[in-house]
Amino acid sequence: MAVVDIPKSLVKQSVCLIALLLFAVQSRSADITSVEQLLLQLDAYPHAVAIEDSQDRTIDHEVGLGSLRKVAGNWRFKSSERLSGLLQRTTWQIVDGFTSSEVLFELENSVAELPEQELLFSCEGRACGSGSQWASRVFGQRILYGRDEQQRYRVYRISEGQTEFRLVIYASARSSDRQYLHADLLQIDTP
Repeated sequence: MAVVDIPKSLVKQSVCLIALLLFAVQSRSADITSVEQLLLQLDAYPHAVAIEDSQDRTIDHEVGLGSLRKVAGNWRFKSSERLSGLLQRTTWQIVDGFTSSEVLFELENSVAELPEQELLFSCEGRACGSGSQWASRVFGQRILYGRDEQQRYRVYRISEGQTEFRLVIYASARSSDRQYLHADLLQIDTP
């Protein structure tokens, strides 16, 4: 086996580069909030396949704090709030025989462990309103349309330091092998 003599200056440059990369990775992970880490963990979950992901700034985004119902021919939330900020939307298909309700339950347990969180609204099944309206009008994802009795919707207020979030989670099921989970994470602009 041949021994290669590496110049000391090259070794020093390599060590400096590795140190800078480690610092950059640690700085980036420090920028990620606990609630963002929950969604990243879901991305890494082997039985959830991300099928849609977007991130955009939004102004006066409506967050439903009540069921959807038809009023004077228009679909509306029983109650809602409008917020502006950075909106991250992700839709996962739940695979390998797991259900969207099971994954939602696990995500809820993880959210409950966050220090400053509050459940603002929760509904299940037909009490949420029309599943097709949730899928197309609220989330803009027709793939989320499933059986009304299988849908679940949650809205959380989460605070981390000076930053406030709304985490919206929606679970639906078309059939036993077509299970979906959708999350909207809105980082609210501070006034």
